[in-house]
Amino acid sequence: MCPGRSRRSSAGCTSSCATSRLRRRKTPKIPISSDASKTRWVGTSALHWLELAVPTHAEAVEAASEILSRVGHNGIAVEVPLEPRGGTDHTVKAYITLDADAYAKVSDIRDALGHLQAFGLGPIGELAVHEVRDEDWLESWKASFTPIRVGDFLIRPTWSEAVPDGATEIVLDPGMAFGTGLHPTTRQCLEAICALAIDGRRVLDVGTGSGILAIAAAKRGAREVIAVDTDQIAVDAARENAERNGVRIDVRHASAAGVDGAFDVVLANLVGATLIQIASDLRARVARSGRLVAAGITREREPEVVAALAAHGLRVVERDERDDWVRLILTP
Repeated sequence: MCPGRSRRSSAGCTSSCATSRLRRRKTPKIPISSDASKTRWVGTSALHWLELAVPTHAEAVEAASEILSRVGHNGIAVEVPLEPRGGTDHTVKAYITLDADAYAKVSDIRDALGHLQAFGLGPIGELAVHEVRDEDWLESWKASFTPIRVGDFLIRPTWSEAVPDGATEIVLDPGMAFGTGLHPTTRQCLEAICALAIDGRRVLDVGTGSGILAIAAAKRGAREVIAVDTDQIAVDAARENAERNGVRIDVRHASAAGVDGAFDVVLANLVGATLIQIASDLRARVARSGRLVAAGITREREPEVVAALAAHGLRVVERDERDDWVRLILTP
């Protein structure tokens, strides 16, 4: 988180890119220089950035995302094609400030991406690097994030004046955090929130990012909503977005393991590797008759995720697949 979880589109996104998203990936790491320290989002001050973009096969997205997330601001962006073509039809992007260490970081990232070939993942293209100005990036990103209707919700950015027309409005300024409603996995989760019995229930959102899912649950009448994220930038963004939408959400800098009690609905829009890693923590948070909404799962990783969750007593009661992304609803 998102890289990645926030989702964002850059100036380089073409019509072949349906969506973008930020995620924080947890996959086995390829060592790179310890000097490649992460910088932080500093608002709207005049900065120059380097955009790092690498085309990848769908199978290599998680690994490439983990590498780029080590230097990118709060994660990475993944551009997903409207129609999968195979080969390197996904693009993973990160943005770093153009400072004295920038090109050393680029060199480290290029080396680490080269090492991925030894793992037998899908093809990975060459890392492309180009400079963008802060104001250009922000304007391009704003142009890419337009109001969108998902189920009962209308998601609109703060700079849009779109009329809800009967929909439940969610107003977001995702900043650099994960989740704008554009990516299939966020759509899938929002649709699940529309379909599940949320009114009067306790809801936990794991890896909340921009807070979009937690806000949706609160607006659907949840009695209590707790949202957790291990990235402080995401926590800050989620709190601001909750206040902006007039809903009460307990946003915490924590993981699923750091929350007590059981919940009627647990939302986990993460990635396959992370779902496997925290399967026991997720199970511990789901009430006896509750539901876990698990998303961000590629079709290839689905059997592993299902097996990990089943090992902790969770069974699949509903499955949705869209653009090679799978959302599961599970119950004890």
